[in-house]
Amino acid sequence: MNQVNPLHIGGLLLVLIAFLLFLLSGVKEELIDAKSEFLISENLAIDLHALKSVYADKTKIKNNINRILSLSSIKTAKLSIKREKKFIKISAKRIDTLVLNTLMGKVLNASFNISLLKIKKLSETSASLEMEIRW
Repeated sequence: MNQVNPLHIGGLLLVLIAFLLFLLSGVKEELIDAKSEFLISENLAIDLHALKSVYADKTKIKNNINRILSLSSIKTAKLSIKREKKFIKISAKRIDTLVLNTLMGKVLNASFNISLLKIKKLSETSASLEMEIRW
C-alpha cells in the first residue's frame, strides 16, 4: 500500500501542465496590454517634449512678441502693452480692423499661450482688443 500508482502521477502532471499553460496565456495577454500602454505613453512623452520645446522657451516667446509688435503696420496702432513677470497684456480701446487683422494673423500663426482674448466690434472699421499671452 506504500506504492504510488503511476497513473496518479501522470494525471497530476497533466493537470499541472494544463494549469501552467492557462497561467501562461493570461501572462501573455497582460504583456500585450502592458506593451500597448507603453507605446501610448511613449508617444505621449514625445508629443509633450515637442510641445515643451515650443512653449517653454521664454526668451524665444518674448523675442517673437517684440518682433510682432515692432512691425510698422502694428506700431501705428495705439496699443497699451503691460509686461509682467509671467505674461504680457496687450490692449487697445480702439484699433483699426486692418491692423487688428495683421496682429491676429501674426499672433495666431505663432506658438503662443494665449490665456485671454477679447475682441469687440465697435464699428465697421474699428474694434477693441484685450489679449494676454503667458510664458
